[in-house]
Amino acid sequence: MRNKYNSLWLIAFVVILLFSGCGKKAEEQAVPPMVKTQMVSLGDGAETSTYSGEVRGRYESNLAFQVGGKIIARNVQLGSRVKAGDILMTLDAKDVAQSVNMSAAQVEAARAKLNLAQANLARYQQLYNEAAISASTIDQYQTSYDAAVADYQQAQAQYAQNSNSLGYTDLIADSDGVISALNGEVGQVVASGQSVLTLIKTNELEVEINVPENRVQDMSVGKDVTVGFWAMNNLQLQGKVREVSPMADSVARTYKVRISLLEPPESIQLGMTASVNAVNATGTDSNYLYLLPLSAIYQTGAQPQVWVVDDDSLVHLTDITVESFGDNQVKVTSGLKNKDVVVIAGVHKLRDNQEVRVMSGDDQ
Repeated sequence: MRNKYNSLWLIAFVVILLFSGCGKKAEEQAVPPMVKTQMVSLGDGAETSTYSGEVRGRYESNLAFQVGGKIIARNVQLGSRVKAGDILMTLDAKDVAQSVNMSAAQVEAARAKLNLAQANLARYQQLYNEAAISASTIDQYQTSYDAAVADYQQAQAQYAQNSNSLGYTDLIADSDGVISALNGEVGQVVASGQSVLTLIKTNELEVEINVPENRVQDMSVGKDVTVGFWAMNNLQLQGKVREVSPMADSVARTYKVRISLLEPPESIQLGMTASVNAVNATGTDSNYLYLLPLSAIYQTGAQPQVWVVDDDSLVHLTDITVESFGDNQVKVTSGLKNKDVVVIAGVHKLRDNQEVRVMSGDDQ
């Protein structure tokens, strides 16, 4: 009996050891793998140029009243932020209201003439049917009636136009923006179409830079650049060249270049100083933006890819465009962003959305 109990205790002990061993193995497997990475920088190994610029709005509108008159109210100051629908300025509406009253009276007069012409036409039509008057006579009354109809329609159109003008005495913002210029003051009489203020729309910001003649060929529409803001702890944003002036400034001999900011934060203000870093294309036959070691490329088909580590330490497979493959390096032209963290070793052991541990600088 004692041997039987000893055998049972031995079996239980072995089972406990097996389960504890499996638990340790599961814990070991749950530890995220450690990977070697590289943070890419715009223009790695390529010549770059830096230009100083200023934040501007893409759209600047010179606003004017659609009617003339005397300004009696100005509700904004230079630099005021406004919302679409805000009333910016107001004209004295007395003269416009008088025009509306006059056109209303003209409508009533035209209606009375039309009623008279219609009654005369009906009466003389009856006489014509009885052969009491000639055809030429009835034609005269028909012509008078047609003219009265036209006069009435014209009076109605004039009344509608003047009524609309009454609503034009308020200058209303058509979009969100900032007032950058004021050309009208209270008491000033302005003409229809005369600009009284400038509104910069803030829904799309740009950076304007001046590029010298010997570098303008480096700037092409759609080119990727990096835009920095020293006033915001050297915040770095991605940008794209949107517009290159076709003519140089007559004095400075520089070309204005407009750069669209991609997803700028709300803290970016109009007029802020910005520095634009762009890769030079002059003097080289290469247009690559980033250099990566060959070991970073994950390629199972025709499309080269790399693993990019996000802020949560998860890896994501990203398509890239490669200019050329060297012995140990790859020139990447698109697919990555400045400051992306790319896995450069052990890429074939990873899976999408897998958590990883990034080696420290000493380990790498």
